[in-house]
Amino acid sequence: MNLINRLKGKRRSVDDLIFDSINIVIMLLLVVVMLYPMLNTLAISLNTSTDTVRGGLRLLPREFTWYNYQHVFNEAQILRAGLTSVLRTVTGTILGVFASAMVAYTISRQHFFLKKFVTITFVMTMYMNAGLIPTYLLHRELGLIGSFWVYIFPTLIGVFNVIVIRSFIEGLPETLFESARMDGAGEFTQFFRIALPLALPVIATVSLFVAVGQWNQWFDVFIYNSSIPELSTLQYELMKVLSNSNAAFNSGAGAESAFAASQSGVIETVTPQSIRAAMTVVVSVPIIMVYPFLQKYFVKGLTIGGVKG
Repeated sequence: MNLINRLKGKRRSVDDLIFDSINIVIMLLLVVVMLYPMLNTLAISLNTSTDTVRGGLRLLPREFTWYNYQHVFNEAQILRAGLTSVLRTVTGTILGVFASAMVAYTISRQHFFLKKFVTITFVMTMYMNAGLIPTYLLHRELGLIGSFWVYIFPTLIGVFNVIVIRSFIEGLPETLFESARMDGAGEFTQFFRIALPLALPVIATVSLFVAVGQWNQWFDVFIYNSSIPELSTLQYELMKVLSNSNAAFNSGAGAESAFAASQSGVIETVTPQSIRAAMTVVVSVPIIMVYPFLQKYFVKGLTIGGVKG
C-alpha cells in the first residue's frame, strides 16, 4: 500500500513538472510576442531614419541618434499640449471615476426602486449612438465648444465602468450596509465609509481605463477645439506632426522631406516611420510609469468586478 502511494506521489510530481515546464514555455513565448513590438519600436525611434529604411532592424538601433525625438519636441506647441494632456487626464480620471462610482453605488442598492430602469437605460446607450452631428450640436448648445470642459463632461460617466463598479459593490457583504444603517448612517456615509474604501481594487482598475482613454484621445480636439492652440493636446499635436511628415514624404521629397544639419555637420533626416516610432514611445511612457503603481489592484479589481453581470 505504501509503495502504491509513493508511486502515485511520484506520478503526480512528474505530471506537475511537465505542466510547469509547458506553462513556463508558453508564458515565455507570450512575453516575447508582447515585448518584441515594443522593443522594435524603441529601436526604430533611436535609429537614424536613413538606416531604418534599409530594414532588418530588430531589438537594438544600428546607428544611434536622438534626432527623431528632437524633431518631435521642436514643435512649438508640444510642451503646452503635453501639460494640457496631463491636466485633462488627471481631471477627467478623478471626476469620471468618482461620478461613475456614485452612479454604480446607487444602482447597486436593492431598495432603489428605479434600479432596473436606470440600468437598462444606461446599457442601451452602449448600443445606440446619436451620431457625430447631433452630438456636436448638443455640445454647442451647452456652451462646451471652445472650452476645456468639452474633454471632461461628455465622458464623465462611462457605462462599462459603472457596470464593473456596480458588480463589485454588489459582491460586498450586505450586512456591512445593514449594520451602518442601524447605526444611523445615511447613503453618503455608507458610500464614503464602506463602499468606496472596499472598492479600491476596482476603482484603481477603472481609473487606469479612464486615464488611458483620456490620455490617448485626440479626435475630440480635432472636432471641437482644433482652432484653439491653448486647448490642444499632446496626441493631437503629434498626430499633426505625423500627418505633415506623411504629406512631405509623399510629395516626392522622399526620405529628405524633413532634415536639419546637426552640430557635427552631418545631415539628419526623418521619415514617417521614424516619427511614428518616436511618437509611440512618447505617448506610451506616462502610462507605463503609472501602471506599476496600480498593478496590484488591477487583476483583483478586474476579476472580482466581472463576476456578476
